Amino acid sequence: MKKNLNQIRKEIDRLDEHILKLVSERGNLAKEVGKLKSDGIIYKPDREASLIARLKKINQGPLSHQSVANIFKSIISNCRALEKKLSVAFLGPLGTFSEEATIKHFGENIDAIPTNSIDEVFTQVQSDIAHYGVVPVENSTEGAISRTLDLLLTKDLNICGEIILPVHHCLISKNKSLTQIKKVYAHGQSLAQCHDWIMNNLPNVDKIAVMSNADGAKHAAKENNSAAIASIKAADLYKLNILHENIEDDSRNSTRFLVLSKQDIGISGNDKTSIVVATKNKPGAIADLVEPFAKNKVSMTKLESRPAKIGMWEYVFFIDLEGHLRDKKVKTSLQQIESRASFIKVLGSYPASNDK
Repeated sequence: MKKNLNQIRKEIDRLDEHILKLVSERGNLAKEVGKLKSDGIIYKPDREASLIARLKKINQGPLSHQSVANIFKSIISNCRALEKKLSVAFLGPLGTFSEEATIKHFGENIDAIPTNSIDEVFTQVQSDIAHYGVVPVENSTEGAISRTLDLLLTKDLNICGEIILPVHHCLISKNKSLTQIKKVYAHGQSLAQCHDWIMNNLPNVDKIAVMSNADGAKHAAKENNSAAIASIKAADLYKLNILHENIEDDSRNSTRFLVLSKQDIGISGNDKTSIVVATKNKPGAIADLVEPFAKNKVSMTKLESRPAKIGMWEYVFFIDLEGHLRDKKVKTSLQQIESRASFIKVLGSYPASNDK
């Protein structure tokens, strides 16, 4: 038995050496690609999404499709950095779910830029301080992130990707007992996502909304008899005890994030297009507006209304569509809508996330 175990380990060592050689070869090819690119754009979301989708399709196990995706995203991230290291802004500080979503999408070999607000993420990308930005746009439990929608309407950036991140909250603290907790810090959305658990387990605590969960963890690290709602990573980062895990009211709780940039994205084969429109002030305007999608067989995956921040309209509507702007059906639909809408803005066409 010991002989067989040693033989298997030797075979694993041999395979590891072979994998290292292949990864090194891939890295050298990535460097060559970087020299040949004329547009200077290192990150191609459509190309990478197609690559991951193809690998999932041919994967025969025993690794899961998600494991294969995670491995190759890490390889891609490190090979991409040989061309040029990407800078990515996200809502900070370190330890937020925004950072987790950023790493999930871009890998760890990036220049991470934590910011103090969603507004600052947009500014970092618009000012070319960061190549890309990652912002939360909606939560499966609590709905849309209003500030992100408002900034998408007014700022001149494109959506070039989306990330679906399962969100599991922990109650973390310097203290070791739930009975010692007098106040809880968290982002307002997280407080809402854990409302029932807090009412059942900490009905008399002061609930204090802060800019981010990581910011709440900072407060909890400095104060006795306080706690924060945050991730396991935040607990480790700020050296806090995990009093309870998975305290979110819905175990399926997830947040959708958008990746922002100035670039237009090509077709990946599994794409979304996001637009924002305003209707003319007349009866049946909404039905008239969406009729071209049904006529051209374009599926809407989201319709979200928001009070208008520009011009004379009372409301604008954020719409997500299946398909790319260059697809004939989508292009035709938008041309027809343009004559019916008071205002229309294409926010971007980008690879749809497969992580549902």
